[in-house]
Amino acid sequence: MDLDRFQEEAHHLVDWLTEYRRTIETRPVRAQTAPGTIAAQLPASPPVSPEDCRAILDDFERIVMPGITHWQHPRFFAYFPANATPPAVLAEILTAGIAAQCMLWQTSPAATEMETRILGWLALMLGLGEGWHGVIQDSASSATLVAVLVGRERATDWQADDEGLGACPPLAVYASEEAHSSVEKAVRIAGLGRQALRLVPTDADFAMRPEALDALIRADLEAGIEPACIVATLGTTGTGGIDPLARIGEIAQTHDIYLHVDAAWAGSALVLPETRWMIEGLKFADSFVTNPHKWLGVTFDCSAHFVRKPDELIRTLTVNPAYLTSQETGRVVDYRDWGIPLGRRFRALKLWFVLRAYGIEGLEAMLRRHIELTAELAGWIEADPAFELTSKPSLALLTFRYRPQGQDDTALDALNTALVERINDDGRIYLTQTRIRGRVAIRFSIGQTDTERAHVETGWAVVREIAQTL
Repeated sequence: MDLDRFQEEAHHLVDWLTEYRRTIETRPVRAQTAPGTIAAQLPASPPVSPEDCRAILDDFERIVMPGITHWQHPRFFAYFPANATPPAVLAEILTAGIAAQCMLWQTSPAATEMETRILGWLALMLGLGEGWHGVIQDSASSATLVAVLVGRERATDWQADDEGLGACPPLAVYASEEAHSSVEKAVRIAGLGRQALRLVPTDADFAMRPEALDALIRADLEAGIEPACIVATLGTTGTGGIDPLARIGEIAQTHDIYLHVDAAWAGSALVLPETRWMIEGLKFADSFVTNPHKWLGVTFDCSAHFVRKPDELIRTLTVNPAYLTSQETGRVVDYRDWGIPLGRRFRALKLWFVLRAYGIEGLEAMLRRHIELTAELAGWIEADPAFELTSKPSLALLTFRYRPQGQDDTALDALNTALVERINDDGRIYLTQTRIRGRVAIRFSIGQTDTERAHVETGWAVVREIAQTL
C-alpha cells in the first residue's frame, strides 16, 4: 500500500470509527454469536495474492463486528470499565503510526522522558505524596507480579535470583480472600507455589482483617516460613472492598515485609479529594498500582505502577547483555529494567492526551457522576422488595440479588445465575456475577465514560423486567 492509498483508507477508517461510536447504542452490548461462528467464516489458509484494503474492511464489518462485545457502550455494566475516550484513540493512532519501540532511553528519548513526567503528574493528581517513581506496565497483573518478585528477593536478600528458591527458606505471600486472581497467578509464576499464598479473612465490609493478617504472619514465622509480600487491595473485584491500609502498613513495617497496594480500579477515584481516605497509611507501602485504562478514559493498556525504591526493582529484573547497553546506560532511565517484557510501546502518549484534553476538572466530573449514579441505583434496589443489596455501594460498584419470597439459598443461586444469563442474552445491558460468602450475587459496575442517568435507569428496568419472567 502506497502512502496515497494509506491516506485514503485512513480517512475512511476514521469516518467508520466515528459513526460506530455515534451509533453504538443501537448494538447489543454483549456479542450475540455462538462459539465457533466467527472462525467458521474465516478461510483455513491465508491468501496467496494481495487483496484490496476496502474489501478487508468490508469483511471486518461483516465477520468481526457481530462477534465484538462493545466495551464503550454506555450500558456496559460488567466487570470494570475499559474506557477509550476519543483523545486516547487519537493518541493510539499516532503511537501505531510512529511505531517506536521504547525499551531504552536511546531507542526513544521522548517516550522515556514523557513517561517519567506524566506519571509525576498522575502521582500529584492522585495525592500519593512524595517519594514515588512511576513506570507504565501493561496491566496491574504485571505490576503485582513484579511486586511479588521484588518482595521475594528482598526476603531472601536476592539469593533466590542468584541460586534459585531451592537455596532459600519457604516463603509466604498474604492477600485478602477477596483479592484479585492475579495475586495467585503472581505467586505461582514467581515459583513460590500456590500453597505459599495466605488468603486473609475479611470483615462485614469485605475488607482484610488486620488482626487475622498478623496472626497468619506470626504463625508462619514460628514455622520457619519467611513472609515475602503483603498485597493490600483498594477496590476488590467482587465487592469493591477497601482494605484498611494504615493498619496493614503498620503490620508490614513491624515485620519488615514488602507491601504492595493493588488499586487497579479504585485508584482512579483518588483524583477526587473526598476519596483519599482510602490511602491513609500509604506511607508504609513499597509499591502502588492503578489502571488509567479502567476508569480514566485511557485506552488499554496503561497501568501506572509506582515504587518507593526503584533500585530494588531494577536489581530484581535487570539483565545486561552488550547489545542493550549504550553510552547513556547508568545516566538515564531505561524502562526495560522496570518490568517483565523487554519491548515497550509508547503508552505515555495517550495518558498525556487524555489528561490534557479533560483536565482534572473534567475527570472529577465524570468520576463523581458515576459514584452518584451508583448511590441512586442502590436506593432503587433497596426500595424494591423483590431485590436486596448484597454489598453496599463502593464508589461505582454494588452487588445485589433477586430474592422473591419462598426461595432457599440454593434456589436463589440458580435463579440469579439464570437472571444474569437471560439479561446478557437479551443484549440491552451487560452484567457479571460474583459470589459473596459462597452465594451468587450480581455485580453492577458503572464507569463507561458516556454513561448517564438514563442508561442506568434502562439497566435497572431491564433487570426488573427479565426477573419477572423467571
